[in-house]
Amino acid sequence: MSPADTSALAAVAGLLACPECALELEPCDRVLRCAHGHSFDIAKQGYVSLLTGASTKMTGDTAAMLDARATFQGGRHFAPIAAALAAAVGPDKHASGTILEVGAGTGYYLAGALDAAPSTLGIALDVAKPAAKRCARAHPRAASVLADAWRGLPVRDGTQRAVLSVFAPRNPAEVARALTDHGSFIVTTPTNRHLHELIGPLGMVTVDPDKDRRLDTAMSGHFTAADRTLIEYPMKLTRADVANIVRMGPSAHHTLAEDPRLATLADTTEVTASVLVSTYVKAVANRST
Repeated sequence: MSPADTSALAAVAGLLACPECALELEPCDRVLRCAHGHSFDIAKQGYVSLLTGASTKMTGDTAAMLDARATFQGGRHFAPIAAALAAAVGPDKHASGTILEVGAGTGYYLAGALDAAPSTLGIALDVAKPAAKRCARAHPRAASVLADAWRGLPVRDGTQRAVLSVFAPRNPAEVARALTDHGSFIVTTPTNRHLHELIGPLGMVTVDPDKDRRLDTAMSGHFTAADRTLIEYPMKLTRADVANIVRMGPSAHHTLAEDPRLATLADTTEVTASVLVSTYVKAVANRST
């Protein structure tokens, strides 16, 4: 197999920060290197690992989970959510900076945002190696980086015009540091109606009813809420679609891959998609002076 295209990584290298010393990185053949000599090999699959030190405590998605998610996303069941995210990011006509997705998974939502912003580059960041491999081929303008967001985002200050977090963990202080003064942090979270038709019958993980309040509390001091849009619609899902929902999310960690309860479902089930797309802007105290 020939090495993957690394042009996107080369294009964003100067916006990335060395995880050892925070200096900017420069591309050299299939290596990213800082002025202090720290170097990071670009894998043949096209991603770069900026994980250093002790093993991360974060549990990333498995290859099987990502396969299920990619199949489900390929059916365009979450296309309205992707469209809402792209609209929240906005076009790139008068904007500068890249788009970073934290916990990018398959890179599906970042790819949608980049399609709507044809002059913008993207960075797909995930802690799971299978995700980094998949994100390296998610979009021609998306660079794939393996890193732990809780240790710090490996990007330089004020370089991102938008940061996306879709059903993923968040590090508000680091995101505020990474964003331009007029950048946006766009967070997508499920409501308690999201997939509710499946939660009981299949014993799936439920949504914390206090999630929105806890999100705003976590953002306070770093961000101000600018917009919150409800995206809710019915999906007609086959039994195979439902199986992929179970296998692609947190329920996969405690639900059997071939759960016998799936056989009790009708051939087609109407299931609710219900998420909030929340846009935050940097609080005044966090803006450059």
